[in-house]
This record gives sequence, structure tokens and C-alpha cells, in this order.
Amino acid sequence: MDHDKAYEELAPEARTAYLERIGVPDPGEPSARELARLQQAHLRAVPFENLSIHLGEPVVLDPAALVAKLVDRRRGGFCYELNGAFAELLRSLGYRVSLLAGRVFDGERPGPPFDHLALRVDLDEPWLADVGFGRFSRLPLRLDERGPQSDPHGTFTVVPYGAHGELDVRMDGAPQYRLDPRPYPLADFAPTCWWQSTSPDSHFTRSTTCSVLTEDGGRTTLSVTRLIRTAPDGTRSERQLTAAETLTAYREHFGIALDRLPG
Repeated sequence: MDHDKAYEELAPEARTAYLERIGVPDPGEPSARELARLQQAHLRAVPFENLSIHLGEPVVLDPAALVAKLVDRRRGGFCYELNGAFAELLRSLGYRVSLLAGRVFDGERPGPPFDHLALRVDLDEPWLADVGFGRFSRLPLRLDERGPQSDPHGTFTVVPYGAHGELDVRMDGAPQYRLDPRPYPLADFAPTCWWQSTSPDSHFTRSTTCSVLTEDGGRTTLSVTRLIRTAPDGTRSERQLTAAETLTAYREHFGIALDRLPG
């Protein structure tokens, strides 16, 4: 398997700015421990959001554009953007990274190919890293481990499926997505990314969402104009905001400065 696809490495100043964005000034040498630190920092600093779709902004699957959106524009994104950019950061730090295509489950039924982009990171063993799936594992998961893996967000299992090496990733017993083990270039995700960004049948086009992991392990989410706070134990509270309060909430909770509401 060719994990080292050709790419243009992040310039040192871009790498430094990215690390400052997620609050990790010294990432150390590639290791499972440092990968976990980078993933958690990313989840706390960079929100999962689909605002570009509702602001009329194109979603461009170009590595430089993705990094610029997260770092220079202080924005977030959805899976293709977040994991696409995170892959560039990891590669610039010496990690061997492959892009994996996932099919997101709706109940017990998986969605279409390239429905999700996740990362395989090869160290002494292969790891699944994912900063683009909303509420998911806070720590990387062992891809070759078939037993339960404890995480602050639940118990995860990686279960083989079928005869072609696919893997079902489950959270507390519920299937999350099915991974194709083959590596793909970023460009191969573009058609499904376009569909997710434009089709009325995509849940991303139906309403806005912006969500980020909090320091205590909970989540803060803005769903259209509803501010939802989820505690680490799963209890939640929500409040309906005015338009002005919503713009303030984007800035205060997610660091996103907008001059108008998406939509």
C-alpha cells in the first residue's frame, strides 16, 4: 500500500501558524502519544461546520486552500476539509498519512462511497485519526485492534466486514462508518464533496451547524440559531438566540467572525 502520495509540503511558516491555531507549539517527534495530542487539540480549536455551503462560498478540495481556510480565515469545515487539512499538517510533521474513504451509516445501512474522509496514520502500527466527524472518538483508534477500545467519548470497535478488507467502526455498539482500506488522493473525494455541498438530498444543505469540543470534554453546538451545550455526561441545555446573539455566539464560542447569518 502506497501511503506516501505526492503532495506539496506545508511551508514552515504555514506549519507554525497551523500549530498556533490549534495551540500546540511543540508537537515533538511523530508518535502515538503526540498524534493523540494533536488530534485532541484540533478537535478543541477547529469547529466542525458547514457554513460555507450556506454562505455561498465554494468548498475547494485543494490542500493549500483547506489550510488557508482553517488557519488564515480562522474557520472550520466538514470532513473533507478538516481531515484534508489535518493530513497536510501531519505529513509536514513527518507522519505517514493515507486518506481513507468511508461510508457513513444511517442506522444499519451504509451510505455511498466517499461519504466520509478519514485518515490512516502509520507509526509502529496503523491508527485511525479523525477530526471531521463531529461527536466521535477523542483519541486516535488502533486500526488493527479487534477488541474494544476505551475512549473518553465511549467504547469503540473496529470490525472487519466482507471479503475486501473493509472495516466497520462502531461507537458503543452502533456502526458509525465503513472504511475502504485503500488509500485515495484528495481529488477522488471531490465529486461526493460537491454532492454533499449542493444536493437538496444532502443533510448539509438543509440547515447550518457549527460544533466544537470543549475543554471539559463536552460540546458546544450552534444549530441554526439554537445554542446547545452538551456536558461530558451527555446532559444538555439549549437556548434560542436572536440573529444578533447568533452572530455573537459564532464569534465567542467558535472564533468565527461573520457579517451576516448563513442561509
